[in-house]
Amino acid sequence: MEINKFQEFKEKLQRNIGKVIIGREDKINKIIAAFICGGHVLLEDVPGLGKTKLAKSLAKSLNLDFKRIQFTPDILPSDLTGIYFYNQKLGEFQFRQGPILSNVLLADEINRATPRTQSALLECMEERQITVEGNTIKLPKPFFVIATENPVEQFGTFPLPEAQLDRFFIRISMGYPDYNEEKGIMDRFMLEDPLNSLTEAVNEAEINYVMENVVKVQINDEVKNYILDIVRRTRNHEMIALGASPRASLSLMKGAQAIAAIQGRDYVIPEDVKTIAVEVLSHRIILKNKSYSSENLSASKVVENILNEANVPLEYIALEK
Repeated sequence: MEINKFQEFKEKLQRNIGKVIIGREDKINKIIAAFICGGHVLLEDVPGLGKTKLAKSLAKSLNLDFKRIQFTPDILPSDLTGIYFYNQKLGEFQFRQGPILSNVLLADEINRATPRTQSALLECMEERQITVEGNTIKLPKPFFVIATENPVEQFGTFPLPEAQLDRFFIRISMGYPDYNEEKGIMDRFMLEDPLNSLTEAVNEAEINYVMENVVKVQINDEVKNYILDIVRRTRNHEMIALGASPRASLSLMKGAQAIAAIQGRDYVIPEDVKTIAVEVLSHRIILKNKSYSSENLSASKVVENILNEANVPLEYIALEK
């Protein structure tokens, strides 16, 4: 395994996306790590912070087949998956595919759709296939969902069910830019949208290499035990009603492998786990009392507290290459 190829992959994407998105390098790194792992990303924040711009910039940089769905309350599951229709000229039923049959799917404002429509994404996100009128159709590889979500308190939104949230590899909040970043955004977009002239940054061979070889990043038992300690603490925490699932343990392990790889290491250290733990776990837990949020004890804060309490292995030895 050539670990430098992971660094090159990350740097090419960072530079290209940076032509549109100012700052947010840390968050973009985590999104790149999720893509390498084959996971899906949920971008959650108030409107106008560049969630859709970021998703489109990544899709253009990857040069993969890209589709966008604007979720609204009246959209139906068949609008996503496609339908069989009767072709009178040919005298047979044909399948008209929906936007889900793409490599990169931008599900814009996913929580504005009804739960029935949201559920149409469950099968495709986990099993990489859709079922239409009893027929199973495999999705193309890679298949990557970037969903944007407005806060549930916003008018006209529906909360995502726990099963849907668990399908997302990470959840990231963009946050407001600082003064200099916002000034840079004004300067950059004053004359034209740089997204219009954005071109590909990586090719298919590079994408296939990082996705196929990330599993070769070594992780020893001490770091695995550290991951399990963190996840199991969410199941016994006094403030948490529903802890993280075994899928969360796997996601945290894979995410740590990808973070290690793009930082130039072929082995995982505890710091890699801590880097991505909040994004992997916070949307997979449910707090016992909603009033915790008013006390500044959001799910993310509770996960941060767990990370501070968990015993970090002081010694860990990378396995032989």
